[in-house]
Amino acid sequence: MNEPDPAPPGSVQTLSERLNKHCFCITLDRGALCEALELEAGDPEFCETWIGPKATLFSNVPVFLSAEEVAEMQRVVAAIETMARLPAYKAAVLSWAPEISQVDYGPVGALMGYDFHIGENGPRLIEINTNAGGAFLNALLAKAQRKCCVEMDMPLKPQGFEDVAFRMFQDEWMRQRGTGAARRIAIVDDKPEEQYLYPEFLLVRQMMAARGVDAIIADARHLRYKGDGLSIEGKPIDLVYNRVTDFAFDQPEHSALREAYRAGSVVVSPNPHNHALLADKRNLSLLSDLTLLESWGLDTDLIAQLKAVPRTIIVTPESAGELWKSRKGLFFKPMGGHGGKAVYRGDKMTKGVWAEIERGGYVAQVLVRPSERMIKIDGSLEPRKMDVRLYTYDSHVLLVAARLYQGQTTNFRTPGGGFAPVFAV
Repeated sequence: MNEPDPAPPGSVQTLSERLNKHCFCITLDRGALCEALELEAGDPEFCETWIGPKATLFSNVPVFLSAEEVAEMQRVVAAIETMARLPAYKAAVLSWAPEISQVDYGPVGALMGYDFHIGENGPRLIEINTNAGGAFLNALLAKAQRKCCVEMDMPLKPQGFEDVAFRMFQDEWMRQRGTGAARRIAIVDDKPEEQYLYPEFLLVRQMMAARGVDAIIADARHLRYKGDGLSIEGKPIDLVYNRVTDFAFDQPEHSALREAYRAGSVVVSPNPHNHALLADKRNLSLLSDLTLLESWGLDTDLIAQLKAVPRTIIVTPESAGELWKSRKGLFFKPMGGHGGKAVYRGDKMTKGVWAEIERGGYVAQVLVRPSERMIKIDGSLEPRKMDVRLYTYDSHVLLVAARLYQGQTTNFRTPGGGFAPVFAV
């Protein structure tokens, strides 16, 4: 387990740390949440059908952060997206990106996700995701909270999130097309009804419909491409809200999406180019290499913000020996992974697993232990690890949320865990 290091003797806990350890108030009004979900989905049985069976999707308690921690994370996001526009950085990341990622059609990536652990020295960025799920669910979760414990507020108000998200998708359209608006949007994933966050797809569809845009939830394998564009069941698609995790559209079931994207005949967001610039885990090896950043002549303020990225090294035959020796302080992640799959803490890794990792396809990241949120379950105090996610668009933060869990990585199987709102104090 990733237990955080104990506080040094004589250290003073911040207000947010004390609240995370000692405030056990239940702020989630589940009745209000269900009402909001059913209203947004246009379905009076939405909660019973889709949320009730997912008992650990939402936590009952909030996570507390200091306003400065939230501001620092926002500055890190801005620094990374500034980097993504620099010629030297672009050349470096595109040198290892797949061919389909090389062309920039204009979109910058809808609902990016920046995941942080709050370490001993402040927020540390552990991962960037292009198809980050949960934003629409978290926006409604935030609206269903009741204040308690102290005077507190959310770092970003959830009211109006749907309007902002709608403008984001239309902005992605304009970045590629320059005029007009998307009339039909497809929310695309593999076997979408089997996805854990399928309820969110329903919310996105209804959000679009309420604003006059036809939206379809589509299985990627059912898409069809002809020279005149992408379609499903004979209906032309203007824009794809992409949730598939085959980031280069390599798999056979993504052939129609791949060909339509290559031809520029459909707007795709987020797309392979967005993933190559921001979410390929190899990129963290550049963002955390301060010597390299200095050699590129970057502004010292920008470099200072990027110190929040833990040192990350690509596993190669040349680096494998040293990484094995120092493995106890490292976390290993597959370059093309997502959702915490096939990740390993070095101090718990077997030689069999290492034999797989040292073949390549992995990065090694300095381990940043997550902080904890104490919760009450059946009257007993139990710790839960926490991640913080910033949902962003074009470097602007749209929403801040947390995820509580047990185990090695974030999951939605922990009693008392799940998505949690963030209060700034």
